[in-house]
Amino acid sequence: MNSPVDVPYKSFIKIDRKSDTSMYMQTANQLINAIQRGYLPLGTKLPGTRAMSQILEVHRNTIVAVYDELSAQGWVESLPNKGTFVIGKNEEIPLKIGVFDKTDLKHYPKSTGFSFKTSNILDNPFEHSNCEYLFNDGVPDIRLTQIDQHSRIYSSTLKRKAHQKMLGHYNHDGSEFFKKHLSHYLNLSRGLSISKNNLLITRSTEMSIYIVSEILLSQGDAVLVGALSYFSVNMIFQKAGVQILSVPIDDEGISVEGVREMCKKQKIRMLYLTPHHHYPTTVTLSAQRRLELLNLAGEYGFIILEDDYDYDFHYDKSPILPLASADTNGMVIYIGSFGKSLAPGFRTGFIVAPENLMIEMRKYLGIIDRQGDILMEQVLGEMIAEGEIHRYLKKSLKIYQERRDYFAGLLEEHMSDSIEFRKPSGGLAVWAEWKIPVNLMHLSRECSRNNLFIPKTLLYQNKNLTATRLGYGNMNFDEMKTSIEILSKSVEKLI
Repeated sequence: MNSPVDVPYKSFIKIDRKSDTSMYMQTANQLINAIQRGYLPLGTKLPGTRAMSQILEVHRNTIVAVYDELSAQGWVESLPNKGTFVIGKNEEIPLKIGVFDKTDLKHYPKSTGFSFKTSNILDNPFEHSNCEYLFNDGVPDIRLTQIDQHSRIYSSTLKRKAHQKMLGHYNHDGSEFFKKHLSHYLNLSRGLSISKNNLLITRSTEMSIYIVSEILLSQGDAVLVGALSYFSVNMIFQKAGVQILSVPIDDEGISVEGVREMCKKQKIRMLYLTPHHHYPTTVTLSAQRRLELLNLAGEYGFIILEDDYDYDFHYDKSPILPLASADTNGMVIYIGSFGKSLAPGFRTGFIVAPENLMIEMRKYLGIIDRQGDILMEQVLGEMIAEGEIHRYLKKSLKIYQERRDYFAGLLEEHMSDSIEFRKPSGGLAVWAEWKIPVNLMHLSRECSRNNLFIPKTLLYQNKNLTATRLGYGNMNFDEMKTSIEILSKSVEKLI
């Protein structure tokens, strides 16, 4: 065995004296790493504490602590009158250790040593930018959220002894209190007639659709979506291995005649809809078409998956009730999110379905979200019970309606020669179709150079369509004005 002082310890033990981690733990961790990687073969004798302290230029007591730590963790053993050894026997003569790159012991492996399945279907479509101004998908303005008030409700809920007991248990079934009040809220606001037994609480709309797909869709099933549809949902359907078929969209929503023709050609398993404010065009499915689709579902036996996207944001008139409110045959599954006008951490998703399906859905939720978030659900339930959610939504709707009107006015003033649009009756975005030839990717890059970010998920361009979804909900008046000015000038530069 080579003399322990021949091992170049300083080449793989680097002590950062400014680190919050103690020097003895830094040294111990790096010695363990060296043993794991074979730099210190089994049976290697370590220098004595005095010699090692001189090699590493630290106090002897530090090395004493290091060896104690290594011994406690089972990496070395100290033999009286013999020294300290790396535990184990090495039958072969250990190679003399050379000088190592100082980074060798500090990097986690860059790749696995095994193969695994990959999928480009689930590639993250979202982009980020450091631009000061941003058009997004149509999301609420976090600055309008009454964080302090919501936090107080959360804090008071947490302090109650009865609620603290909830934290000691898994409960993927969710808060019975919240489900009771949410079912009542949905009955009043959506014209439903459900009980808490018809509700499943999830983390998001996407989680809801994933659970629905896992239970109700099989490889090769045919699913109908709008010719323009929500990309995240399409990704979930693609991952399920279904056949996605598109149906035309017009000013009254999805084409019933198109759905009927598809049903005549082949067996359709599911129709996915965002009827209140179709994504991305924002059009509302007419009442007549809703009834016709329900009749078609009964006739051909397909499931209607109804997503109440942006249901809470309506301005000009009362919202049209969802298909689920008129479903008497159990053909509609109704999904959505509660608290979208609140901060993201206060939102939750839900599924409404008949009880026999709900039993199976709870099994799946128990696997992917066993613990749930029962405390937050309790808070949301209290916000409903105390009328807080109604007051907040009423106040925020007034602000968002003012923003919609101002944004529409800016588009009319600065962009009327370039785009055509219809002022939406609800939601937080405008669907704008371009009247002039323009490459939207080039336009996005030009805007980005001028501090305005337009992500690719908002750009729709093919041989028949050039359109953009412009979310305004996150902007105040000044931000809207500046953003439209940048967009207008960027268009002028490209044409």
